[in-house]
Amino acid sequence: SRITEDETAEVFDSCFQCKLCEVQCPYSMRDNHEFALDFPKLVHRYRAQRTRRTGVSARERLLGDPDRTARMARATGGLADVLNRRSRVHRDYLNRLAGIHPDKELPRFARRTFTSWAKSQGLVGNPADGEIVLFPTCYVEHNEPEVGQDTVAVLTRNGVGVTCEKGLACCGMPAWESGDLDTLRVKASTNLDRLEPHVTAGKPVVAINPTCSMMLRHEYPQLVEPSDRKRAEALAALTVDPSEFLWSIRDEERFDNDFASTPGDVSYHAPCHLRAQAVGFKGRDLLRKIPGVKPATTMECCGHDGTFAMRTEGFEASVRIGRKAFDSMGDTDAEVWATDCPLAAMQFAQHAGRRPMHPMSILARAYQSDGFPTPVESPRHG
Repeated sequence: SRITEDETAEVFDSCFQCKLCEVQCPYSMRDNHEFALDFPKLVHRYRAQRTRRTGVSARERLLGDPDRTARMARATGGLADVLNRRSRVHRDYLNRLAGIHPDKELPRFARRTFTSWAKSQGLVGNPADGEIVLFPTCYVEHNEPEVGQDTVAVLTRNGVGVTCEKGLACCGMPAWESGDLDTLRVKASTNLDRLEPHVTAGKPVVAINPTCSMMLRHEYPQLVEPSDRKRAEALAALTVDPSEFLWSIRDEERFDNDFASTPGDVSYHAPCHLRAQAVGFKGRDLLRKIPGVKPATTMECCGHDGTFAMRTEGFEASVRIGRKAFDSMGDTDAEVWATDCPLAAMQFAQHAGRRPMHPMSILARAYQSDGFPTPVESPRHG
């Protein structure tokens, strides 16, 4: 019998865009197969058509604009973080208002944005200066600027001239999750405007979060307004992950192997959206440069996937989906866990009891003598 409209909706609403079906499918464009299957793209198209018909709900407007949510939270002077962690009444209200599960641990909001810090360091200036421009992503900008600071520190230590740009927006993925193409295009256009001078100068755009680098590299050229397509293609060609960029200069004389301390063995999680970009696991490979590090790799999905794990209907499913990853990460004796995805780090922290560090943060600490308890007796070169 034919699949009904309700059954179609159930299937498409169950997809949380991990992209792994497209990564592993042998009948995709990735493998140049004549079928050219891309189920995640089909799901997005379905949601976009439905949203065009029904409009964007208040819930999706809230979840789809992390920049606005962060500004509102920062205006409370830290009260939002306290309520998110300690007030059941507040969490029940968020559940009713936005469908955010009351048991989901939410990211904290930094008092000072990454861009504010970057300005204080003189990193925001002439787009023609520097070797790369950093795209911090809305999570690093508003929630964990320390990851951006560690990325700057590591790149600078390796002789890379880092510049930053003011006025960047969320990559648009949270809006695109619900099929809100209009909001995605507005945010994409803002980012294209801000990054265009850097792209024109030929500078790589280093995007810290794998989901965001995936958006800039794979999604923008197909989703932006037709008038923005050429700019999006130029941006996509220059977009890189921070570990991917650092790995590309590993054989240059400026690459710094003088690590002063070591975390020892590391349990490394490969984010789904990094796998979708087919750039390898350069964060893991860089960790091998630290003496004493033997990373064990977990390739299972952690189950967070954007706002899916935050949603009332997705929270419990996200825990079930991530269980293999949680167990795999804990199967080693490694004291330090790593992942390139800050949202995956949140998921592991809540459900596996340990928060992974970004590879850039591990490298930044390993360059310091007091970064990890175990010292490196004789720094190696080459």
